[in-house]
Amino acid sequence: MCLTPKPLRSEYISTIALGLVSRAAFIPELIYPYLGDVFYALMIFWIFGFLFPRMSSKKIALISILTCFLIEFSQLYHAEWIDAIRKTRLGGLILGFGFLWSDLVSYAVGGMMGLGLEYVLEKSGRTD
Repeated sequence: MCLTPKPLRSEYISTIALGLVSRAAFIPELIYPYLGDVFYALMIFWIFGFLFPRMSSKKIALISILTCFLIEFSQLYHAEWIDAIRKTRLGGLILGFGFLWSDLVSYAVGGMMGLGLEYVLEKSGRTD
């Protein structure tokens, strides 16, 4: 059985844009350390939803949160090869650099935000 991914939606582009803007100087200091990680988890939620369109949003949220947790815990591992990947722009964006417990909370918020947005879109009658 071949599943067709969900089409590119405005939510995907908006999340990426907001994630990049979240590192701007005008973001309030109180949320600055966490906002990017929330959008990172939301982006992972959208990516898994795109790749697995028939999977329930609850499962997508759980898988996206666990994926973010796994990446965060991988930051405790420092071998030469993975640190070399982290030194590249893309590797640093994907894998991060240092483990923080607070990031786990941000990832949970981002994954749950994706679940909530899917619910709102569904209730509003939007279909893709």
